Amino acid sequence: MEAENCTQVSKFLLLGLSDDPELQPMFFGLFLSMCLVTVLGNLLIILAVSSDPHLHTPMYFFLSNLSLADICFISTTVPKMLVNIQAQNKDISYIECLAQAYFLSTFAGMDNFLLTMMAYDRFVAICHPLSYTAVMNPRFCVLLILLSWFIIFWVSLIDILLVKRLNFSTSTEIPHFFCGLAQLLNVATSDTLINNIFLYVSTALLGMFPMTGILFSYSQIVSSLMKMSSVASKYKAFSTCGSHLCVVCLFYGTGLVEYLTSAVTHSSLRTMMASMMYTVVTPMLNPFIYSLRNKDVKGALERLLSRAAPCP
Repeated sequence: MEAENCTQVSKFLLLGLSDDPELQPMFFGLFLSMCLVTVLGNLLIILAVSSDPHLHTPMYFFLSNLSLADICFISTTVPKMLVNIQAQNKDISYIECLAQAYFLSTFAGMDNFLLTMMAYDRFVAICHPLSYTAVMNPRFCVLLILLSWFIIFWVSLIDILLVKRLNFSTSTEIPHFFCGLAQLLNVATSDTLINNIFLYVSTALLGMFPMTGILFSYSQIVSSLMKMSSVASKYKAFSTCGSHLCVVCLFYGTGLVEYLTSAVTHSSLRTMMASMMYTVVTPMLNPFIYSLRNKDVKGALERLLSRAAPCP
């Protein structure tokens, strides 16, 4: 197969979930619905946190940033997929593909960092309550957010710059519904050793350190809860962690399933289904988890919707 430099490749072909034309309307309706629900749900979380003074705390500041990252996360992949289905066209330009891979990596990394910050916030609140206000001050919280954006911006940028040096064949087909770094490396015709090394090292570091931080935080939280004599105190303290713990399990669980599926099976359909759980379903479920399991967020949403409802 003739290979040409990636700077001369004008487009890729995203094969999508199925070639069956009868299934395209169903996919269009399904993904459009999930995208709208995700954007609306996370937008309501942001509005509720920003409008309710009771939620102006570090935990909900991180939650609103997580909701914003989730909106951006799903907006990176689904709109292009919907456009291609509607136009009955599988093309994605080279620049669009690189941009999609960049933003996917960026927002997935931010989700990772934000979940770690939220775990640290719960650790300080439960294990060191007297120092909570001094440690989790607004300046420190903003600094954590900015530092995370700075790190993930440069890591994702280096990944894309390394991809630009690769060669691709003409009319390259990507057996997926979006362009990701792993998908681009799989279809490259030139040596991807350096890309794979950097991708694995950065993923290991940016994945293992936050995960270790989350596990450490919750181990200390459980240890502190075991020392409490009152059952009511234990329940009240751990209830503030329930929603976050569900989101952590969902995020890392679907991410692990996606990784294992792509590593073990050669079925592109199974890989795409696992990726859909990670990139589409998880951002959609996060607002439901926080609104149903967290009384503060649920109350703020009810007050927000009651103010928005027209007076009789």
